[in-house]
Amino acid sequence: MFLASALPASAEPTAVSTATVTVEGGGLSISAPGDAGNLGTQSNGVGPLTISGPLGQVQVTDSRGAPAGSGWTATAISTAFTQTAGPSIGADAVGYSAGPITKVGTATYTANDPANLTGVSPVVTATAITGDNTATWNPTIHVAVAADMPAGVYIGTITHSVS
Repeated sequence: MFLASALPASAEPTAVSTATVTVEGGGLSISAPGDAGNLGTQSNGVGPLTISGPLGQVQVTDSRGAPAGSGWTATAISTAFTQTAGPSIGADAVGYSAGPITKVGTATYTANDPANLTGVSPVVTATAITGDNTATWNPTIHVAVAADMPAGVYIGTITHSVS
């Protein structure tokens, strides 16, 4: 009697392919309105006054896939508010209040609310980040106007950045 035996699967010819995929880290970006419009209007009076208004939505998107414990800082700086001729309102009279921060992802967010924007000033910080995240806020800009400031339209630029 003749017995036949089957070869085990490992004895069959094989071809092994090693494949890879690459996941690249995204970026860190910030967006803000290009034209915030009029922050407010008030009549000049005997004493100093403050004109405040919303700047519009500012958003930081962090798609770097940052390791746990990472962070970022959003900053802002202002130019003086000027008119075509005459005195200006200096950046030392321009304040920033971030307001409520809406978040997506895991991080701890802090509004820094600088009293003036004469230099690059932290406005929102994110710490204890894990993975990708987004933070959105609508800051209020406060412009302190001296009592003797001439009537007119004053224009300034507020620049945001993130790192």
